[in-house]
Amino acid sequence: MPAFDNRHRRLTMHINKVHSVRTLALVARDLGEDVDWLADIAIDLEPEDGLIWVYDPEHPDGTMAFSEFGIESLRNLIEIHRSTTK
Repeated sequence: MPAFDNRHRRLTMHINKVHSVRTLALVARDLGEDVDWLADIAIDLEPEDGLIWVYDPEHPDGTMAFSEFGIESLRNLIEIHRSTTK
């Protein structure tokens, strides 16, 4: 939500620094992983972890997408899941 800055008497806004995201399907392909498996382990990620939901006519319920930070978070989850299932 915009806030009023009395010092400069102007409107200030938070600007999102994420300039691009990659969909779950693209990340799965790039990492050589199964899309459904990645979706299962990524479901607990939050926006703070780099998970972004994208909605469009083909995905009215949304599809997962990840910022660069989100892809790193996902890679960490992959390592954790692989180390605990061995």
